[in-house]
Amino acid sequence: MRTASFAVFPGDGFSCLLLIAFLVTTAHAATYTTSFPLTENPISENANWINGKTTGLDWSDFSSTPGLAIGLQHGPSGYDDSVAILTGNWKPDQMAQATVHTVRQNDAFVEELELRLRSSISAHNSTGYEIMFRCSKTPEAYVSIARWNGPLNDFTILTHHSGSQYGVANGDVIKATIVGNLIRVYKNGIQIDQVTDDEYRTGSPGIGAYIEKTTGVNGDYGFTSFTASDDPIHDK
Repeated sequence: MRTASFAVFPGDGFSCLLLIAFLVTTAHAATYTTSFPLTENPISENANWINGKTTGLDWSDFSSTPGLAIGLQHGPSGYDDSVAILTGNWKPDQMAQATVHTVRQNDAFVEELELRLRSSISAHNSTGYEIMFRCSKTPEAYVSIARWNGPLNDFTILTHHSGSQYGVANGDVIKATIVGNLIRVYKNGIQIDQVTDDEYRTGSPGIGAYIEKTTGVNGDYGFTSFTASDDPIHDK
């Protein structure tokens, strides 16, 4: 744990078949769903994602291969988490949900998968809410919610719970929603945490990943699918 305070787009037929991610925007709600069909570094999916290194400079990017998105953080350099958030206009009430990939879990180091809500990235600045799950099913596992305050290494832990019931295994579905100032966290459809915070009212949903005390295992943990919506009350 940390201790610091494709809609199919117009184009040729091949591209339309290849881009199985989709973006739907109406006057009522925006939804984005992807199973990461492309090989990209950094992840873009037709400019639907921005990344922590490419855009934010101080953090790390995500890459994808068909069916898997992974963070590219090296490990020993500090809290430069891998971050990717969606572009476009998102209403304040949001939902982010993802299916976890995690293999060869080892409590000798930390592998963490994250959902992001009301988040933003610009040069040397990243704000928003991070919901983090340790890739472990032992008592060392945890779930935590943090607020990112802007500069690298500047974040505030809002809530933290330890125990095997809070960690994630391969195939688990993690979900977070924010409605008003209330953040709720779910694993496999069961709520496991919540907190209130009034700092941010705008931003985008997205994903994150963090690694500590090792390197070279980035492919062992990531996401196989992701969905975001700005209509969480009616989301199923």
